[in-house]
Amino acid sequence: MGTPLQQKWITKLLGYEFVVEYKQGKENKVADALSRKMEDQKEGKLYAITAPANTWLEQLRTNYAIDPKLQQIIKNLEQGSLASQNYKQRDGLLFYKGRLYIPASKELREQILYLLHSSPQGGHSGFHKTLHRAKSEFYWEGMRKEVRRFIKECDICQQNKSENIHPAGLLQPLPIPTKVWTDISLDFIEGLPNSESYSVIMVVVDRLSKYAHFIPISHPYTASKIAQVFLANIFKLHGLPNSIVTDRDPTFTSTFWKELFKLQGTTLKFSSAYHPQTDGQTEIVNKMVEQYLRCFSGDKPKGWVKWLPLAEWWYNTNIHASTKLSPFESVYGYPPPKLIPYTPGTTQLQEVENTLKTRDEIIRILRTNLQLAQDRMKKFADIKRTARSFNIGDLVYLRLQPYKQQSVVQRRNLKLSPRFYGPYRVLEKIGTVAYRLELPPKAKIHPVFHVSCLKEKLGERHQLVVTLPPADKDGVIRLEPEEILHRRLKKKKNHAVTEVLVKWKGLGEDEASWVEYSTLVNEFPDLVDKVI
Repeated sequence: MGTPLQQKWITKLLGYEFVVEYKQGKENKVADALSRKMEDQKEGKLYAITAPANTWLEQLRTNYAIDPKLQQIIKNLEQGSLASQNYKQRDGLLFYKGRLYIPASKELREQILYLLHSSPQGGHSGFHKTLHRAKSEFYWEGMRKEVRRFIKECDICQQNKSENIHPAGLLQPLPIPTKVWTDISLDFIEGLPNSESYSVIMVVVDRLSKYAHFIPISHPYTASKIAQVFLANIFKLHGLPNSIVTDRDPTFTSTFWKELFKLQGTTLKFSSAYHPQTDGQTEIVNKMVEQYLRCFSGDKPKGWVKWLPLAEWWYNTNIHASTKLSPFESVYGYPPPKLIPYTPGTTQLQEVENTLKTRDEIIRILRTNLQLAQDRMKKFADIKRTARSFNIGDLVYLRLQPYKQQSVVQRRNLKLSPRFYGPYRVLEKIGTVAYRLELPPKAKIHPVFHVSCLKEKLGERHQLVVTLPPADKDGVIRLEPEEILHRRLKKKKNHAVTEVLVKWKGLGEDEASWVEYSTLVNEFPDLVDKVI
């Protein structure tokens, strides 16, 4: 340890127990080779550098020979009849303004565009970025058009990129009813705290007068129970409707519910998959009810059921912008009682116009105002929408909704999941803006979709099919546990938490994810015992 470098090492090795051993040169081949001088080597050795041969350039030269237009350019260049400031020839390759001239070979151009766009270096960039890359190194006639076509027909881009256009499908308002309470819409408000054993509100709205009933019910509820509630609260007042508009809640799609109203002659109209705007009227009423209850029972959330009758009165006695009348007046033919009573001694100039209106006049006013409101709504809605249609037999991509918030695995790979699945073939056009698709036989999702969920499959270059994620019959993407692979304890907020590695149905083990055991039990109480 006499050299300065060795002494420096000693200071760093202090505190360690170590033994310095001698290692022969033949055993320490790396250090031995570095310490030998090349001129002292007795045996002859060959040092060579290998590199992959660029067969692409040979392919390029071969295509030069079979491209008549390019051959004419080379001939004119050699004869001096072509301006040489733009064209140059080196090593059998033709350059135009310093860029490599590509012959009229579809295969060659596809290879170049694949490298510039679809490779990891290309990153599936958009049209302008890819065109800039191509123009900086290559040249051929019609490059802009071919780059645009290649990117439009790229399957990966079609499945994973958002559409930067207005939503597809022009607004299609539902037909205006001719009588009150003949056509209704129905929905539920869930997620409320328990109040006198109630936790759900059933909202029923007349589509003509906008009159609504808010009925508290308990959870869980079945189709049979909802039918009894409907009979006790709606049928006894208004009779059976001609049509009911609902979403695709399991209650409304059950066989019992369908058969019950089919026998009564009532038409059930369901919203198409992933398009709740079909029942937009009830969704708006739900929002108003939630807002009312939030204002008056926010300090005591468990007392919301006491405010529900007042919420119904408040809603039905307010004038609606679409009808220019209150639902109360639309149904009963006279305005609702005043909140402020008449005070003796004050002047009262009451117009008698409302008393002269007949029921037919009220219905006529309702329909006229609703038609004007629909026309106005359609006019402004269509400004931000695009018309889109498909033919039977076309291939389309399908966009599904993300995992629901209550799903225990809703964040597993949502950011990196494809935005579109498919492609799938169009079998039938349903109405104006809905289509039936040819889904895989094992798919449980309803096969009819609004046009806003569909996108045309462009190109025939490759058929990359992204299979549908596991979904139930109502189209809700929901994974179920199949097997628990491992367990572990993890410290969270000074507490030991049990986590399990769950393999999900329909997915491989590489897609397994760690989930808190308590969360898994709450989410899947009926399945946990089967997979442990």
